[in-house]
Amino acid sequence: MMIKTYGSAVHGVNAIRITIETNMVPGSNFYMVGLPDNAVKESQRRVEAAVRNNGFRIPGKKITINLAPADIRKEGSAYDLPIAIGIIAAGEQMQTTLLESFILMGELSLDGEIRPIKGALPIAIQARQDKMRGIILPKENANEAAIVQGIDVYGVRTLKDVVDFLNGELDLQQEHHDTREEFHFNSDKFSIDFSDVKGQENIKRALEIAAAGGHNAILIGPPGAGKTMLAKRLPTIFPPLTLHEALETTKIHSVAGRLGKHKGLITMRPFRSPHHTISDVALVGGGVNPQPGEISLAHNGVLFLDELPEFKRSVLEVLRQPLEDRIVSISRARFSIEYPASFMLIASMNPCPCGNYNHPDKECVCAPGTVQRYLNKISGPLLDRIDLHVEVTPVAFDELSQTRVSESSEIIRKRVVAAREIQKQRFAEYQGIYANAQMSTRMLREVCVIGAASQKLLKTAMERLKLSARAYDRILKVSRTIADLADSSEIKPEHLAEAIQYRSLDRENWTG
Repeated sequence: MMIKTYGSAVHGVNAIRITIETNMVPGSNFYMVGLPDNAVKESQRRVEAAVRNNGFRIPGKKITINLAPADIRKEGSAYDLPIAIGIIAAGEQMQTTLLESFILMGELSLDGEIRPIKGALPIAIQARQDKMRGIILPKENANEAAIVQGIDVYGVRTLKDVVDFLNGELDLQQEHHDTREEFHFNSDKFSIDFSDVKGQENIKRALEIAAAGGHNAILIGPPGAGKTMLAKRLPTIFPPLTLHEALETTKIHSVAGRLGKHKGLITMRPFRSPHHTISDVALVGGGVNPQPGEISLAHNGVLFLDELPEFKRSVLEVLRQPLEDRIVSISRARFSIEYPASFMLIASMNPCPCGNYNHPDKECVCAPGTVQRYLNKISGPLLDRIDLHVEVTPVAFDELSQTRVSESSEIIRKRVVAAREIQKQRFAEYQGIYANAQMSTRMLREVCVIGAASQKLLKTAMERLKLSARAYDRILKVSRTIADLADSSEIKPEHLAEAIQYRSLDRENWTG
């Protein structure tokens, strides 16, 4: 007897329906075909134990299981459940009328308990696209899958529950999830705020500009100056996620298995801060069993690289293309997949190995040339993609002891949202452009037209400060964002003057 059950394979951040064909004929052996990996092949032992321990039998026949389409590699343990149901159904121990209506996914323990899987959200999305009635999966993943409207989602705990439900003997409760209500209820809930930060008003202003224009930024200052504390608060002033962005972000975290048990929609922009010992594969994604990297997990949010010069050179260099293309392409001999990677890069670093170069009170003890060698760990092409270079100085005691409450994230966010709305209208005709930082050189000439006074100021600054050529475009982009924050249709000299001060590392004499 031949039975078909249905599962799903996650490929990149999308899913593909998989048909699990179970055929039983006289004989004795067990065959699994259709390009399964070792985890799928090992399911034979788990399935046999789970089936028997739940009161069913493994027929003494030759069992052949085909995972179709056979040219797509099947990975992971989530095929245990549809394989087990296929064997039970082919052995005529349950009804088969509902099998073609549901996607079945879940890992089985030896006693038949169903364990959580990765990628429940893209699997549910694909099930709806394939016009399936519903999806049956582990209870821990049900809330995540229920984000998708228009299909029935059932969370189950044991193999016997699935068989009883498909036989009509058990009435499972559908999982319901009001996506829009959860999204609007949780989208603005932060445990940290810019009002927590004492002093550092110039740094807050720089981060406000970065958020308003989508600009990458690097914070340079001595240890304890507040670089990490400020960077962690950047998501609190970003425009709120749209529902589409929230679903897109949740899908990536679902594929990576980072949502956790009983988690639903991600409603706040992600903030990823990998350690400097991270490998290039862990940062951009890939591997033997491809997974999204940190830059994809930071999609629609912030990637914070603390102590930037301590990262391996090869790791930093792989950032260059994703920063431009906002997508990661992983190409191997047997597959090619893409992960979204539209993130804002915020980096921090000490100005020198001892950390005291340009310190107002402490003396730098580094040998001559050490500061330049330290900065040379970061390549010019990477710095070329960072618009704002912000010097962070330690906060004085008088500012730390002030009782005056600083400006809150909510107030700053309103200005950021207003500036982003101006840019949204400006770039409405351009596909994939939504912020000033993404402007091409041609667009820059059209959008960032400056008057004679501003042109003179910029020329003088570049000559006196000995700014590099790459600083020119960056200054224009940042000044356009500053003008947007001021609700000005033209770039004025004061906007340019403020943008010029954010190019510290481009100054020829910065390292002495």
